[in-house]
Amino acid sequence: MAVKHGVDGDGSEIESRTLAVDRKSGFCESTSIFYSKREPMALPPNQFLDVTSFIASQPHRGKTVFVDAVTGRRLSFPELWLGVERVAGCLYALGVRKGNVVIILSPNSILFPIVSLSVMSLGAIITTANPINTSDEISKQIGDSRPVLAFTTCKLVSKLAAASNFNLPVVLMDDYHVPSQSYGDRVKLVGRLETMIETEPSESRVKQRVNQDDTAALLYSSGTTGTSKGVMLSHRNLIALVQAYRARFGLEQRTICTIPMCHIFGFGGFATGLIALGWTIVVLPKFDMAKLLSAVETHRSSYLSLVPPIVVAMVNGANEINSKYDLSSLHTVVAGGAPLSREVTEKFVENYPKVKILQGYGLTESTAIAASMFNKEETKRYGASGLLAPNVEGKIVDPDTGRVLGVNQTGELWIRSPTVMKGV
Repeated sequence: MAVKHGVDGDGSEIESRTLAVDRKSGFCESTSIFYSKREPMALPPNQFLDVTSFIASQPHRGKTVFVDAVTGRRLSFPELWLGVERVAGCLYALGVRKGNVVIILSPNSILFPIVSLSVMSLGAIITTANPINTSDEISKQIGDSRPVLAFTTCKLVSKLAAASNFNLPVVLMDDYHVPSQSYGDRVKLVGRLETMIETEPSESRVKQRVNQDDTAALLYSSGTTGTSKGVMLSHRNLIALVQAYRARFGLEQRTICTIPMCHIFGFGGFATGLIALGWTIVVLPKFDMAKLLSAVETHRSSYLSLVPPIVVAMVNGANEINSKYDLSSLHTVVAGGAPLSREVTEKFVENYPKVKILQGYGLTESTAIAASMFNKEETKRYGASGLLAPNVEGKIVDPDTGRVLGVNQTGELWIRSPTVMKGV
């Protein structure tokens, strides 16, 4: 196996010579680097490109992009992109500009991606807050990220008010009655998302040029010691994630979203990556096993993205699940967020023999991309996380000595990839 060049974190070429790489391991002795055995993915050469425009430009034949599993409301792809354009226009009218941060505090919703894509299309930065976080945790995120505007729901506006000491303007994402208690000067309601979606865009808006290296999202990660830290993900990082999804998955599939969109696993899949592939995404506001399985049956989902505790629950309840629900449409479970043991994987496959489990490994800091399984043959390596993703390079390093290690040696995994963050 020969590698002609690698790809730096910014997508640039870093090698011009042909390297001798072991075909089995992907390891090159001369560089001490493990190279991906996947076909390299193409990245757009246009430096001035935002991720929203990139996603909108991707070819597919998908018709419905989002379905609300509770209300049945549907969004077509044209409705999605019209909504994004209109909301972006309203954000601009509210004074949101390139480099500004906008925070979204919301459960999963078919409108969540509209907000995110609108913000990023302006060159502004979306930061996502987990609805189960305490007011103190949200307050720390607000203090750290300094948003100029917030999107939230009526049920969560009180939590946002308790967290905010910055007279934060708020757009409500639903039409429920706003509680009558006063929030003082901590929250200023400035509009409703549904109204924005119906507002014709202004022709006077000046579009600012967005560079692929500009920050697009600020997602908070607890994967390090100490307090949760904001991870700066660029437009290039998210574009590379879209291309990694394109290499791994097919076009125009159906899936259920139960992973929180505020987390990189959910944000990368359901608010960016799968949209570009023309998928239909059925959205659950939160995890509920019965509603999840009913949605698979009703909407004939072919894919599910799950975390290990849900996989374990499906194993433990397999007899009842198989007798109660028709899961014949389901052929792939994408497992991530934490390791899935060999034992659980084997039991799952035993109980759901027509379903394969594709494991993967990634971090918020690597835009959820590092290693992954692509096909059924790779799934037979139970307990593994798959091969290095396209364009990813790795080193194994002894954490005590800093010595670079080789094949079948244990140490820290260092990676280089166009999906690796700008910083924290």
